Amino acid sequence: MTTAIIVAGIVVIGVIGFSGRRRRDLSGWTVAERDLPRWTSWFLQAGESLTTFSFLGLAGIAFTGGVSATFAVCYLTASAVGLYFVAPRLRDLGAARGYLTMSDFFHDRYRSRSLSVVMAVVGALFLVPYLALQITGLGLIVGLATGSPSARGLSMVLACVLVVVFVAWAGIHGIARVAVFKDFGMLLALVLVAVFVVSAAGGFPEVFTKVAQVSDQLLTTHAPGYDATFFITAVVVTTIGSSFNVFPHLWPPVFAAKSGQILRSNFKWLGVYQLLLLLPITVGMAAVLLIDPDTKSNSVLFTVSQQTMPEWLVAVVAVCGSAAAMVPAAAITMGISSLLANNVCFAASDRTRFRLNKLFVVVAVGAALWFSVSGADIGALLLLTYGGLTQLAPTIAAALPHRVRLSAPAAMSGTVVGTLVVVVLTFADIPIGSWDSGLIGLGPNLVVLAIVELLVRAGRRGAGSPAARSALAPDPV
Repeated sequence: MTTAIIVAGIVVIGVIGFSGRRRRDLSGWTVAERDLPRWTSWFLQAGESLTTFSFLGLAGIAFTGGVSATFAVCYLTASAVGLYFVAPRLRDLGAARGYLTMSDFFHDRYRSRSLSVVMAVVGALFLVPYLALQITGLGLIVGLATGSPSARGLSMVLACVLVVVFVAWAGIHGIARVAVFKDFGMLLALVLVAVFVVSAAGGFPEVFTKVAQVSDQLLTTHAPGYDATFFITAVVVTTIGSSFNVFPHLWPPVFAAKSGQILRSNFKWLGVYQLLLLLPITVGMAAVLLIDPDTKSNSVLFTVSQQTMPEWLVAVVAVCGSAAAMVPAAAITMGISSLLANNVCFAASDRTRFRLNKLFVVVAVGAALWFSVSGADIGALLLLTYGGLTQLAPTIAAALPHRVRLSAPAAMSGTVVGTLVVVVLTFADIPIGSWDSGLIGLGPNLVVLAIVELLVRAGRRGAGSPAARSALAPDPV
């Protein structure tokens, strides 16, 4: 019965996304004609907060690292403050200049097609493992809920097919429809799991009293691998990245908002919305008292749920968790396809690029599904995604003022060097303790950026280039 409920739920999620009206042009498909009303915009942006990481990952970190799991609450709340100022600026620039993607922003602000193409390729490549993580998370949710490896594989393939269909058909409107269902479903699921699990552990106050007796280091930032260095560097680097919207798939929802005021209202309340993440963190802490301490971290939430909840209710929670994977997966898929079609294949006609968009949807999901089933090291790739994309933050920040003073060569050089540092740290097994590789990469990034910019300016002064003077022309927006 559990498998049947979950499969039916996944199909319903796909049907909700497919129910959106078919989009026949790039603007409508990608940014909804820049006319999304307040609540539609809210659900799109709130949907990014509650993903498979918050559903499975945070409970697992709380189980092994205790209160260090609250780093997610800290950085998401802090980044909402940053985006309160940054997102409306991006939206206004996008509306005035016709941006559809993050790379359109780079092309226009730095007046460099090569920078736009490089950023599009880098962004698309770094998003594939993040997409694979969502698909893997969905399969893990179904596998844990049903105990069936075949159900896990079936659910991953079915979800991928449905994501391809409703994204290709309805674009951002289809994603928004599913996001509404997903946010209400996740709220219900998290509350249900928290109530059942915490009640089984003796109640909210008693959970933390008992955890202190079992392992008091879980109530401090001293757990192995999750010490104060991890907490501080993780919060700093993810706040920097999120505040400047470095994830390419999060740009279309910003461009699609009807006004900057809608975005300000969204981010004003999203800081409060992140407090929901305390529910899976509390569940992870309570699980310390209820399940085997050797339980794998990603299995914690469903293992403890199966011990405390009826089977049919676990299936309902799994459906909501599947939605938490499918909405980000759909947004990431659209982000990858629009970057490749619009910015790499920029010479093609609008009609051809729109068709290529749909082709790249299939390619992106297929590549991510392959990563998911092949046993690739998704954990290492995810670290590369977060750390690598954070290297875009200085380039984005420098392009926000009315007058862009940073040159394209400096922006590209700093980003490439910072990204290479993150790649080496991720795959060469260089010991960095609990430091975040993305934060380490920002150091060389900024140094190289500054050196190249000084060289470029020195060359311009020597040549007296009119292009140099026009590059510093004020922006009318």
